[in-house]
Amino acid sequence: MNDPTTLILTSLSSGERHGYALQQDIERFAGVRLGPGTLYGAIARLEERGLIEAVGDAGRRRPYRLTAAGADALETSLAQMRTIVEEGTAGLAHRPSPVLNVAGART
Repeated sequence: MNDPTTLILTSLSSGERHGYALQQDIERFAGVRLGPGTLYGAIARLEERGLIEAVGDAGRRRPYRLTAAGADALETSLAQMRTIVEEGTAGLAHRPSPVLNVAGART
């Protein structure tokens, strides 16, 4: 999943981070690199919605933290993803094995 909102909220769930630190953390845990436009656009929207807030003013490295509303939103998002993962996992478990033809290719 590479939804910037969920990725940013997930990163901030373990503590305050500035933009570049968010970008690095998200790449580490999700393997997704958010470009600056995507990252800072999402940060602005999350601030407007009250899901994150800036912590003081550290110049160019302005740290952000999760608000209580942001933690609630993240919990909801993760619960929805958990349901999707469980459904997909169950579906795959009941999927018939592919049949190989004489040449060894799947049919």
